[in-house]
Amino acid sequence: MRRLLALLALLAPPAWAQDVAGEFDYYVLSLSWSANWCALEGDARQSPQCDADRDHGWILHGLWPQYRSGYPEYCRSGFSPPSHSDTRAMADIMGTSGLAWHQWRKHGVCSGLSPDDYYDLSRQAYEKFTRPEVFRQLENPVTLPAKVVEEAFLRDNPTLMPDHITITCKQGYIQEARICLDRDLNPMLCGDDVVRDCTLDDAQFDPMR
Repeated sequence: MRRLLALLALLAPPAWAQDVAGEFDYYVLSLSWSANWCALEGDARQSPQCDADRDHGWILHGLWPQYRSGYPEYCRSGFSPPSHSDTRAMADIMGTSGLAWHQWRKHGVCSGLSPDDYYDLSRQAYEKFTRPEVFRQLENPVTLPAKVVEEAFLRDNPTLMPDHITITCKQGYIQEARICLDRDLNPMLCGDDVVRDCTLDDAQFDPMR
């Protein structure tokens, strides 16, 4: 009985959650460069995402419902949680099933969609944009201006404008490319709290392994 209660506590949203599922303004598609995440965190965690044979490049970190300022999280959902097979099926583009589970629990529940529909929409968003192949051609770590990463995405995705995408950094590394989308997955202007680009001129960028 104690184990059952503990499991239910994990599945339930935090008591302080007040955001309402389905009530948001737009989505942020977050793409993470796997090699940099592994250097910062994944290797220390011995994450399977960082196995050399996985060949991950830009992975889907998440599809996040967003307000014009801020974002909802841990909304109450009337849908059952995703199954293990559901989360495993997302590991090819998300790195691990654990990330797929976490993204549903924190962000997907706020979409107003079922787990299946949320994962389907996330995959559609991921596949909608070209992830620049130039970064897969790197053989050694480099330092570069963060704006170079944004320019590569803009070059390979003519429908994107500069204020549709932002590049983030963490601890001196290029971290993510975040693209703002309406509910139909069309590019749109990011909110002021999302559009702030990394300004580093010497951000670290690691090659695929």
